[in-house]
Amino acid sequence: MKKPYLIGIAGGTASGKSTFTSQMEELLSDLDLHVFHMDSYFKPADVRPKAAAPVTGKIYLDDNCPETIFHEKLREDLAQEVQAGHDVIIIEGLYALWYDWLYEQLDLKLFIDCQADERIVRRLKRNMSQRGLSFDEIAEVYLDMVRYRHTQYIEPTKWRADLILNGSTPSSLTDKMLTSFIRANI
Repeated sequence: MKKPYLIGIAGGTASGKSTFTSQMEELLSDLDLHVFHMDSYFKPADVRPKAAAPVTGKIYLDDNCPETIFHEKLREDLAQEVQAGHDVIIIEGLYALWYDWLYEQLDLKLFIDCQADERIVRRLKRNMSQRGLSFDEIAEVYLDMVRYRHTQYIEPTKWRADLILNGSTPSSLTDKMLTSFIRANI
């Protein structure tokens, strides 16, 4: 049985990870492709870690640290899908390049980079429209926690990537180059 080609796609909140993954799914639709969205592995609120904001000291559910993900379950599910004979498996999420056990399995490591101001605007739009949160609720948690956790956990994984992609201005040339590269390596 052949080993699937494993791709990790990381980046900050609202950097374009899911959008890029959807583009890759479309461009590779003729292949047997499986996608893991790490957001599907968030622990329930009652067991999710809590943390104090560095400046205000306010306590938040800490959705922005690696312990908030059921990575053991992701590991089990990934092992199962590796055995399923897929051509390509994509794992996208904040921590796709964080966990050593996952990083060591990846054939291609991508980081979607995007300026912080653009990410906060995207996060505001998304969380207001999809989650019904107010501007103040979103801005408070971002300014109190998310930006600090980004510096602590997400930004360092950029330097573990094989390629850093522009999340502000997606490129069809990049898409073509990556899909050609992936096809050549499966």
